[in-house]
Amino acid sequence: MARLTGKRVLLGVSGGIAAYKSALIVRLLKQMGCDVRVVMTEGAQAFITPMTLQALSGEEVRTSLLDPQAEAGMGHIELARWADLIVIAPATADLMARLAQGMADDLLTTLCLASDAPRLMAPAMNQAMWRHIATQRNLHTLIDDGWQMIGPAAGEQACGDTGPGRMSEPDAISDAVMAHFTPAPPPDSTSRHVVITAGPTREPLDPVRYISNHSSGKMGFALADAAVRQGLNVTLICGPVNQPTPDKVERVDIETAREMDAAVQRLAPQADLFIGCAAVADYRLEAPSTHKIKKTDDSETLTLTLIKNPDIIARVAAMPASRRPIVIGFAAETNEIEHYARDKLMRKGLDMIVANDVSASGLGFGSDDNAAWLLWRSQEGTESEHQPAQSKQQLAEAIIQQALRLSKRSQKSP
Repeated sequence: MARLTGKRVLLGVSGGIAAYKSALIVRLLKQMGCDVRVVMTEGAQAFITPMTLQALSGEEVRTSLLDPQAEAGMGHIELARWADLIVIAPATADLMARLAQGMADDLLTTLCLASDAPRLMAPAMNQAMWRHIATQRNLHTLIDDGWQMIGPAAGEQACGDTGPGRMSEPDAISDAVMAHFTPAPPPDSTSRHVVITAGPTREPLDPVRYISNHSSGKMGFALADAAVRQGLNVTLICGPVNQPTPDKVERVDIETAREMDAAVQRLAPQADLFIGCAAVADYRLEAPSTHKIKKTDDSETLTLTLIKNPDIIARVAAMPASRRPIVIGFAAETNEIEHYARDKLMRKGLDMIVANDVSASGLGFGSDDNAAWLLWRSQEGTESEHQPAQSKQQLAEAIIQQALRLSKRSQKSP
């Protein structure tokens, strides 16, 4: 059934093997009632013909900025103004790089610069290209510029590699378009949404080694389970863990801090609550080796240059009020627990923080039990509550209940 009748979607197709899926994207968008116009890069035409997409969209496919007939009436400006939404699927590493630099060297990049429409992007490339520091840098530039990312997914790729970089499936892309045009539920809706991060991240040194930590993800998974029992819709963004996904939880698997940051920046603006429970690596290698680092006999040391990872929870806390959820952080400390937690709560602009002593025997990383201080902002200043040693499931219930109280209080504030 058509639900988006009259919504105007400009679909950009760039030159990757996933371009063959763009035909199904057009078909799904048309079935939802959208008016669809397609712009193809030169490379895209090597994978799928303009005639195919023209037949499915019912509109002429544009391929060139230097089309005398179309540009007689400044066609690229007209097209940029026409769009209610721009979707690029697939978006290659090359296209991402050009857009991140603000280039306008073909019709598609020119339209993106000339349009004020919201923008969605579905990256698609080899897993090594996706992980490359340059691509990740471009990714964060594009997110900061307002692009919303759809995927990429992980799995087997056309080149035979396995890993992140596959374009999200057409139905996921059409769902993202539907979500964009569907009004968010009112704040007091029973279908409130919480995004939770859990587990460690892995920062590669070379193809076989990485920097990580001892986080098991148990606390984050307990929070997800508790949130479901409270009737919330839950999205769980998790690093490499050996934990079963709780029932009714949408799970997004990542590996690196930057992959987690990209997922959070995409999902948090649509959430009512954000809980940053993951043990995110503070630093990553400046330039991971493309080959295994060999041990040498003439040196007893190895020097690695590390650079800071994005501060994920601070980025969420700094979002504009119209997009910002209630933000709850975690602090894993070894001494002066409440003091350091209070400082982090204020310094990062959080609404609430959960602080626990990871040096305590039988608590914290890898264990089934935990104890914590809960600190939150109120009109009186900062309030706190100590939760004694208990199962992580019980502690998760207490955290979710306090988070919901904060959320209700926020909805009543003028």
